[in-house]
Amino acid sequence: MAEVREFAIVGLGRMGSNLSLQALSNGYRVAGYDRRGVSEDLRGAGLTALPKLEGLRGALSSPRVVFLYIPAGPAVDEVLETLEGILEPGDIVLDGGNSYWGDSIRRHERLASLGLRFIDLGTSGGVEGAREGACFMVGGDRDAVEKVAPMLLDLAEPGGYVFAGRPGSGHFVKLVHNGILYGMLESIGEGVALLSKFPEGLDIAGILSCWENGSVIRSFLIEVLRKQYRDMGGDEDVPSYVEDTGEVNWLIGDALHMEVPVPVIAESVMQLFVARDREEHWARAIAMMRHGFGGHPLGPDEHVAGEREHGKVGSYVEVGGH
Repeated sequence: MAEVREFAIVGLGRMGSNLSLQALSNGYRVAGYDRRGVSEDLRGAGLTALPKLEGLRGALSSPRVVFLYIPAGPAVDEVLETLEGILEPGDIVLDGGNSYWGDSIRRHERLASLGLRFIDLGTSGGVEGAREGACFMVGGDRDAVEKVAPMLLDLAEPGGYVFAGRPGSGHFVKLVHNGILYGMLESIGEGVALLSKFPEGLDIAGILSCWENGSVIRSFLIEVLRKQYRDMGGDEDVPSYVEDTGEVNWLIGDALHMEVPVPVIAESVMQLFVARDREEHWARAIAMMRHGFGGHPLGPDEHVAGEREHGKVGSYVEVGGH
């Protein structure tokens, strides 16, 4: 199979649109569909706007490659059901959202029965990563993955690509990644809360800047928080209500079934619930970091809360039998 130099993206939100822009700047031909329409910026950058999903069939050469960047849950199944009537055997669908890994195994089996290939594509790096170089954790049949691997390597940060293994493994690895992220966010947030209580008043942005340089806790998250502190002039105007779409709740359920203790990850989720009931400096810090790396909302957001509610479809799947 010749190297794939064109694909479609369904879902042109923060991640989908920025991945499209990166691909277009790298010489790929990209077609895109979003139920809310396609922005003029994307059209101006060269993206082929599709008014309907059905336009995918004629817009791409066979075998077609289609990325999904839509909220986890029923929305993914709805789009896949539509694509089943559009795509042809051999076409490849990559789910780049935060779907539950058990759902990805089920979707892989269904599409395979129709001659379609399904790849679960855990994607990290936030909005900036999608634009400049993402981190991909890939699960699926090896022969299908090999067909799109050169493209994914082009779109990834150098070294930011791993073939995790069998179907479902890409989204499982991304779910574990998100659990680790929650624990790190909580730890940094608690540290900032301590700094904010020092009697004399500390230059928190200056401290974070120092920690970026040579400190053993230097990290992307520290850098993001420092930038947010500078841009926002502190955290006084930041609500401590931290929204999330609920994926890490699935991981805690998996850990219980696997009998793997995850006290830090579990407590980090519990603390999000606490943040929704009172004002806390640590919660403001978490909200600022999430806003900085992923464009997540500050304060309550009905759309995100709806994603969390509609995404409650994941259930534990035994590895080796489902």
